[in-house]
Amino acid sequence: MSFRSGGGTVIVTARRSETLEQVVSQIGHGAIGIQGDVSDLQHHQQLANEIEQRFGGLDIYMANAGVITLTPSHEVTPEEYDRQFNINTRGVFFGVQAITPLLRDRASVILTSSLAATKVLDGHAVYAGSKAAISAFARHWALELRARRIRVNVLSPGPVDTPIIGKLGITEQERPDFLRHMSELIPAGRLGDVQELALAALYLASGDSSFVNGVELHVDGGMSLI
Repeated sequence: MSFRSGGGTVIVTARRSETLEQVVSQIGHGAIGIQGDVSDLQHHQQLANEIEQRFGGLDIYMANAGVITLTPSHEVTPEEYDRQFNINTRGVFFGVQAITPLLRDRASVILTSSLAATKVLDGHAVYAGSKAAISAFARHWALELRARRIRVNVLSPGPVDTPIIGKLGITEQERPDFLRHMSELIPAGRLGDVQELALAALYLASGDSSFVNGVELHVDGGMSLI
């Protein structure tokens, strides 16, 4: 089951054109790609304008962009700090602000946070701070939008086996040992899979979670418990 198989039109926005094309191709018929950078506030308004012109409104909005740099606090540069907050926090806030007028009554908004927002991990201070704000946004928006019965929830993933592992500086040779070490830290005994996150997002978007509002759903194999 997916957003597309449920009969919806899926609109994807991403900064890199090759990534956007790949995702749209994977989703298939009914998927639309719109290139843009979530840290660029003008992009959010342009996206909202295009959606309004083509579709009139939205039933589901998911803010899923994020960037991470693992650096001890005493070595963090202003550039690192600004980049993470511009994408992870500022981009989410103004993205929702731009899209809210287009949300239909009883729509669902899903914000992506992280296990790091509530669990202390080495080198994650700035990233954790940028993601911790997401839950605060969700609680406020769930109440601000209650007159329209719009639900706002947070999806907080734990470690997931994705290409971002390579961006953390883990080489292909180091990858097996890294995955083994991370698996030992997770009660489920393994990293998550992107399909598991997609199913959790689908739950929060669907009528199956119609009485779920303002919550943070940890999809982390139990890692937040230890």
